[in-house]
Amino acid sequence: MAALNGGEMCVKYLVFVFNFIFWIAGSVVLAVGIWLRLDPKTKSLFEGENLPYFFYTGVYILIAAGSLMMVVGFFGCCGAIQESPFMLGLFFFFLLVIFVAEVAAGIWGFSNQTKVIEDITTFYKQTYKSYNETKQDALKETLRLIQRGLNCCGPSRDPPGHTEETCPKKEGLDVLITKSCPDAIDEIFSSKLHIIGGVGIGIGMIMVFGMIFSLMLCCAIQKTREIV
Repeated sequence: MAALNGGEMCVKYLVFVFNFIFWIAGSVVLAVGIWLRLDPKTKSLFEGENLPYFFYTGVYILIAAGSLMMVVGFFGCCGAIQESPFMLGLFFFFLLVIFVAEVAAGIWGFSNQTKVIEDITTFYKQTYKSYNETKQDALKETLRLIQRGLNCCGPSRDPPGHTEETCPKKEGLDVLITKSCPDAIDEIFSSKLHIIGGVGIGIGMIMVFGMIFSLMLCCAIQKTREIV
């Protein structure tokens, strides 16, 4: 059996480094998903009757995506180090599935942009109304995260009144120019959509290079095993 040459060894370690970073990223995504699911401030959101569909679906998607990324990274690292065509083939297959899912999600997101904005706005308004009626800590924390994350306050431009404790703190004249959360949601999806799309394209290109390098390495390993 012949050994890999210099260029092929570079590809081997590029595949390993790529997958190690991919595995770490998956660990972070999984940790965030589990934290959101188990944290006392958000845990009760999963236990009520009127569950926030958008929120808990997103949390479970994070957990599933993080787990899949860790599995893909594991197969890629092991396949590169052990020079295993089988593991590299599994890595290529899983990465292809993730890539196709990302493309499908991107197409769906762009074609349903208005529906997504409406759903998020409806979720915010329902959370706002439910908190005013029940004063649940989980709902308060959800409002706080949304309003501080978007730098907004309340469902309208009117003064927020008794929900002011969940709004971002402002001083001076900034208090007079508070943005409503429906306006902030619409703005971030309308003005930042090209940035989200650019990030998605960048991640997709990285995946394509990962698949190309894994195929190159797999072919090189097969070729060395055919040489006696």
